[in-house]
Amino acid sequence: MLVPLYEAVYERLEVNSETRLLGLGCGAGLALLMAAARGASVTGVDHGADERLALARERLEPGPWGTRTRGDARIVDGSVRTAATAPGAPAYNLVTAFEPVAGAAGTEVDLEEQLTAAVPLAEHGAFVVLAGWGPPERCSASSVLRVAAKLADPQGDGGRWRPSRRDDLEETAQHCGLRPDGSGRVACPFGYADPGSAVRGMLSTGLFDAAIGATEPAQVDKELAEALHPYRRPDGTVWMPNVFRYLVARIP
Repeated sequence: MLVPLYEAVYERLEVNSETRLLGLGCGAGLALLMAAARGASVTGVDHGADERLALARERLEPGPWGTRTRGDARIVDGSVRTAATAPGAPAYNLVTAFEPVAGAAGTEVDLEEQLTAAVPLAEHGAFVVLAGWGPPERCSASSVLRVAAKLADPQGDGGRWRPSRRDDLEETAQHCGLRPDGSGRVACPFGYADPGSAVRGMLSTGLFDAAIGATEPAQVDKELAEALHPYRRPDGTVWMPNVFRYLVARIP
């Protein structure tokens, strides 16, 4: 879903065989795969669902997926500091955090902790890329994520969710001692062949993990399907236009 975002960033920063990339919150590893296909050496760090990390490893190991990669690749399950002790860990010249800043309360603090831990692993002058949701009126997925927040906190008022603010990315960079060096916006529509695919696709992102932990899975499926209904087109496909923003910063 975020392929246009990854491609825009990699084109802007000319990711190639000289790139040594550390991906924070790498999830299923698609962004790493795209960088490795350009020749980059990539390390992904995450402590998310085991099945997503297993998919990331499958994508990056030699074999059917690996035929499209040229650089070294590794996945680290755990904290950012764990990456420093991984065999062959390089001094990184690009750190990416493509998991959108803002949305669920408290995620900014966690990201700042990851970035603070990642800075000593990178070279001076290395690029750091942060990503965030665009304005709510340009992100159809906002209404769906409010449902995820409500299900994760049934006794609350959905307050875990908030739209991105204009300066979220800059504030995060400032708190981590990074120097902003440009930004951009990219259209990243979420498209699915049918409602069932849309439900499965949204669940696979990890955005509903907290909701599933707090609510019966069948209830999550039901409310997610209802939230997606307004985006169903006459031909049965589901289409949600979204805009994402990214910030390029440098490590002083």
